[in-house]
Amino acid sequence: MGSEKATRPIVSTQAFTLYEWWLTSWDTNKVVCTLRVTHNGMPTGAEIRSICGDYLYDDWLATGPCSQADLEANTCNGDYLVFARSEKGETHTNVPLPPPLVWVTLNGCTTYKSTFRCDALPTLVLTGEEPLHGEHITGLAGTVDGKPFTCDAICQIDLLPTDDNGISLEFWAYSSYGDSSEKFQARVRVTKSSDPSDNAWYTDVLSSQWRGDTLAGCSQIWDKFPPAGGTPDWLTTPQRPEDLATNVSYEYLAAALIKHNVMDASACDAGGLLPNGLANTCGLEIARPAVQEWQNRFDKLIFSAARQTGVPAPLLKNIFARESQFWPGTNAGHPEAGLGQMTDGGADAVLTWNPSFYEQLCPSVLDPSVCKTKIYPNPEEEWQGIALDESERSLMRGALVNSVNAVCPDCSMGIDMDKANFSVGVFAQTLVASCMQTGEVININYSSTAGEAASYEDLWRFTLVNYNAGPGCLGLAVDKTSNLGEPLDWEHLSAHLTPACQGAIDYVNDISSPVLMSSPTITPTELPTEVATEVPTITQTEIPSITATETPSP
Repeated sequence: MGSEKATRPIVSTQAFTLYEWWLTSWDTNKVVCTLRVTHNGMPTGAEIRSICGDYLYDDWLATGPCSQADLEANTCNGDYLVFARSEKGETHTNVPLPPPLVWVTLNGCTTYKSTFRCDALPTLVLTGEEPLHGEHITGLAGTVDGKPFTCDAICQIDLLPTDDNGISLEFWAYSSYGDSSEKFQARVRVTKSSDPSDNAWYTDVLSSQWRGDTLAGCSQIWDKFPPAGGTPDWLTTPQRPEDLATNVSYEYLAAALIKHNVMDASACDAGGLLPNGLANTCGLEIARPAVQEWQNRFDKLIFSAARQTGVPAPLLKNIFARESQFWPGTNAGHPEAGLGQMTDGGADAVLTWNPSFYEQLCPSVLDPSVCKTKIYPNPEEEWQGIALDESERSLMRGALVNSVNAVCPDCSMGIDMDKANFSVGVFAQTLVASCMQTGEVININYSSTAGEAASYEDLWRFTLVNYNAGPGCLGLAVDKTSNLGEPLDWEHLSAHLTPACQGAIDYVNDISSPVLMSSPTITPTELPTEVATEVPTITQTEIPSITATETPSP
């Protein structure tokens, strides 16, 4: 739930000194150009060229020293600079001050499966915050389902049972500064679970001002409550990263570890490898301890990324298992990179649909002044004058793909572990972008918002279709489901995926399983005999630590 924007400007005054210089002709002793600069010292060549033009700049640049004899003989040629005067001045600019805010939390509940479990009816707490020194919140006001309320700087609203749609709140803060905050919104649901033996109340909140534990992933993007009583296991981030641990025999991962001499399978037939590049039975058994350790080495980062973005940790880990079996390189002959197999198109999607991620990444790739004035545009909309051009977008995509491509010929095991670790957060942000894009695809093709059209679980399944097969596949299936007047659920939508898109069905079914057992989507004939060593060349490779910063030791 969003808010109405408010402004709080203040006039900022800054003093400066203006220095005036004259570009003067030796021949006529007349001023041919006046330059005014705000720094000590002579004007720079760039300033002379910009203010006086190319002709005078070239003439000044070609002017040599004038000796005393030449000066007396009046034979000096060209142009010279002479200081004229200085004067004090002031600039006045409107600087927006941070506005007052209101934060939302719950009392009397504990987190449980991406929802909040309460033994008794809970209390919603609204807390005002005034960021200006010397000022304070004088009171809060708002409405609950249209009924007005006022209170002090902290409000406690006792909640009552609601229907599945919940109740709507609008609220704002008054400040001693003399103004008020934006008008914020929230939607709150208080219900029982479907289990008659469970006497607890389950509470869910949708609001941009939420300050409690992580809400159900993408629920705010879709404006959709999770299932009453909690999300299924594949959409539930556990309480500890250790609870993500798996012990699956991954043939592709085992082969990669054998090839890079992490485990010695020389006693096995063919060195522990099959002709198709996978580990054979002996190689798989030899590599088992390393496979178990490797598939769990990213769990802390996955857990941290899930807590920051809301993307369910089991879903993110299952994607890594399905896409790469946790081997974060680029496969020979395939353009996908990293744990989640990022492509150029995938990079384009995350930069388009996750603008906050673009804003964080952009200054490490392009000039910061460009990032402040230009957006990464949605190709379906017109952004004349404020959009990156194609060369800038290409550089952004290349830098993003390169940031998750951990192939490193000179590194231990041929893998840059810093890049592999960093990529976990990038792929979490990519899934947030896919949530946003999925919501827009439904809005366009189903004449309804995502939250109104489908269940929370199915919206995640649709997001996986979008992530794996693309918005074209998802949009065609949504449109056909809508045209037939069918409900927008996984059963009906999956039946309308075109033949070229039906691979997404197995993908979704695998990801939504408790523990992913399948191999990555590479057929045996496509499996490389070794990981590719070619890394895309990107002009700027410094990428900020946007999400998880905790890095397990290699």
